[in-house]
Amino acid sequence: MSMKKRILSHGQGWCFTPKHFLDLGTDTAVRKFLSLLQKQGVIRRIAQGLYDYPREHNVLGKVPPSIDAVATAIAEKNGAKIQPTGAYAANLIGISDQVPGRVIFLTDGPPKKLKIGKLEIVFKQSTVKNMFAAGSREALVIQALKFMGKDQIDETVLKTVKSFLKSSKRREFEKNIKFAPQWIRSILLNLMKDEL
Repeated sequence: MSMKKRILSHGQGWCFTPKHFLDLGTDTAVRKFLSLLQKQGVIRRIAQGLYDYPREHNVLGKVPPSIDAVATAIAEKNGAKIQPTGAYAANLIGISDQVPGRVIFLTDGPPKKLKIGKLEIVFKQSTVKNMFAAGSREALVIQALKFMGKDQIDETVLKTVKSFLKSSKRREFEKNIKFAPQWIRSILLNLMKDEL
């Protein structure tokens, strides 16, 4: 499969780095071809060593890449796990409408900051304990609840969390909340005791 075919097969919105194509050629050859595709308008360079196959909107034209697509490309490049935190995690599970201008991902890979338009994406090295269940629904809930704080957990938040975790399997759920702060683990065990 050629580089261009691979890009097109992933569809609009896919973010990638030269490392995604090293099975197709040398680093130099891959970078040259990406540069050519960029000049042709097929792909867009969104940061040093980071590209996307841009999504098109019929009124707005090319739209910025999604936060998740960018974060996933960086994580794949580094062979790292990532975990959304803070307001972004709360937004992803539906307990906050806040869309932050600075999104922080915990990672077991190298720390990094990147600016894409007005958005800053930060990869912050974290502990093994914080990364234990990275990428799971439970880890996302744990980070969201940490952001909200004990005093902001009301019935609406609990109902949203319960709905978000309904598709979890009991064994995975219990394993994934093992290293959550005690107050969060207690809330989650109580909330899901009759659900899983």
